[in-house]
Amino acid sequence: MKASKKNIFTSIAAIFMVAMFFSCTNDTKKVRDFLADKNLPIAIGKDVFHVYKDSGKVTSKLVTPILKDFTNKGHPYNEFPKGIKIVTYDNDGKDSTTITGNYALSYTSTRVSEIKGNVVVFNHTSERRLETNQLFWDQREKYFFTEDGFRVTNITDTISGFGFESKQDLSKWLLKDITGGVEVQKEEL
Repeated sequence: MKASKKNIFTSIAAIFMVAMFFSCTNDTKKVRDFLADKNLPIAIGKDVFHVYKDSGKVTSKLVTPILKDFTNKGHPYNEFPKGIKIVTYDNDGKDSTTITGNYALSYTSTRVSEIKGNVVVFNHTSERRLETNQLFWDQREKYFFTEDGFRVTNITDTISGFGFESKQDLSKWLLKDITGGVEVQKEEL
């Protein structure tokens, strides 16, 4: 009699456990909606090192202590609250540009990033350096712009101002409200 009661209780416990496992399924859409309503990221990465490739060639590397993924939002984005470092590579695989900042947002659908706080862009080939507090980066067009104060330096020149636009490699500038001297070479006609 004792053995049969033990078997009955074991069977009831097993049926209860199986029912519990099947009742604990989550609908992915419900979970995403819950996270979006609470303004929570869908994922958090720590000490992220990401390599981007195109046709088997490394085009850039991203390093950040924390990456928060908000792709569950209506306008999906990634947040880098503890800073970011991006190194882009030219076609020869050499360092071409390094971008650093204390905080960044990168919008997935538009591929425009906003980098804030001690932003530095350094072109390794021309040794040109851009410093600003806020920079927007259009990754599709490979284009930087800011309306904030900036300073551009290279080996011989320093230019400061408010409002800057250039290609991603810090060439073809459009400078606004500038001060500073520039050494130019006279072209032969």
